[in-house]
Amino acid sequence: MFICVCNGVTERQIREAIDRGARSLPELTAALGVAAGCGACADHTRCMLESFLLARELDALPCAA
Repeated sequence: MFICVCNGVTERQIREAIDRGARSLPELTAALGVAAGCGACADHTRCMLESFLLARELDALPCAA
């Protein structure tokens, strides 16, 4: 699904950029151009970033027995 229509950035591209090490909206903007145009996608992109990073942290936690 397209997240940034101005620059044609998809959710998949954002996930891949996070997998490569992007940890902030400015880093995603530099890597992909997301939120560099009109900015309408900035809040959604930031929310996606936070969700993906939180999910990764939770996956890394050891399971309680």
